[in-house]
Amino acid sequence: MSKATELARHLETLHINNMYKNDFYWTWDKTDEEIDAIFTVADALRDLREHNISTKIFDSGLGISIFRDNSTRTRFSFASACNLLGLKTQDLDEKKSQIAHGETVRETANMVSFMADVIGIRDDMFIGEGHKYQKTFMDAVSEGYRDGILEQKPTLVNLQCDVDHPTQCMADLLHVIHQFGGVENLKGKKVAMTWAYSPSYGKPLSVPQGVIGLFTRFGMDVVLAHPDGYDVMPEVEDIARKNAQATGGSFTKVNTMEEAFNGADIVYPKSWAPFAAMEERTKLYSAGDQAGIDVLEKKLLAQNAEHKDWTCSEEMMKRTKDGKALYLHCLPADISGLSCKEGEVDDSVFDRYLVPLYKQASFKPYIIAAMIMMSKVKDPASALLAMERNGLLRKAF
Repeated sequence: MSKATELARHLETLHINNMYKNDFYWTWDKTDEEIDAIFTVADALRDLREHNISTKIFDSGLGISIFRDNSTRTRFSFASACNLLGLKTQDLDEKKSQIAHGETVRETANMVSFMADVIGIRDDMFIGEGHKYQKTFMDAVSEGYRDGILEQKPTLVNLQCDVDHPTQCMADLLHVIHQFGGVENLKGKKVAMTWAYSPSYGKPLSVPQGVIGLFTRFGMDVVLAHPDGYDVMPEVEDIARKNAQATGGSFTKVNTMEEAFNGADIVYPKSWAPFAAMEERTKLYSAGDQAGIDVLEKKLLAQNAEHKDWTCSEEMMKRTKDGKALYLHCLPADISGLSCKEGEVDDSVFDRYLVPLYKQASFKPYIIAAMIMMSKVKDPASALLAMERNGLLRKAF
């Protein structure tokens, strides 16, 4: 039995019908079997692609991407995922649209969705606004479908909001699953999700929140570490605690990087902004208070600079299990001595993990493709089996 067939047979055993025609906002909205299904479909699509077998489920249609923040990996991963399934992509550049002339969210949502099958949105910069914008956009699409404006209802893939970064964190975890030889080997593994120094300010909280909200579902011992004042959303911490209790793992908080790294199997040193400061920044932007924003930026940069010792150095890595913990990062990292004078990680550490880091990133197109496929195909297992049975080559060699 081929790998793709084996994965499709496993998919048949899962209760996943709820995913059909539904959106993907946060990982904790999905059941364990639905998370399993995303990983399974992603691996199956990757196996078929590596054997040069076509995985197109569409012969026409659009994937619309809306990036309200900068992106490289996620932007191209979304485009790759759409193309893998047979969709064309179109990026909505708000600066070139009629939004600047007062076009409402409802109008924009309907105008771009006439032949769209999926909408991917990144809106991660402002606490209380990112998820709200995604929900407002998709509510407008649902109304358009209900009112007969749209022939079909596109589904959402959250490409990062202020709360979660599901495509990133699921790609991270699928990478971990492969690195440790299977999901059954994750239980009891120590994961250090730690803040790290950055010479810039205002990085979103959605990656650390997504990691603690997802990794705790697999019986892992997840440690969140940050200096005083760099808290994440308390409601996401509550989710992590409940997950850990349900799976026999643990979720703990510490205030030193050293304690988090001690004996860790996996480390994820990543800078983020204080939750309270991000709330303040949102209010300042809403009020158009540029002077206040400038003052806040100086304050946060000074606050970051008090914690330059929070960096993934060679000495810090020696504290991990056998000194060889798996190093994760969503990229781009602030690399000391390379991209900046002082940053999140030493150049020598980053360079040593370059290949696994790039492999980590390579899972994201397949995760996104799996999310799209699960929302658009009623019987994804049969679709995967048909792809392999047909054996249609993606291109001739």
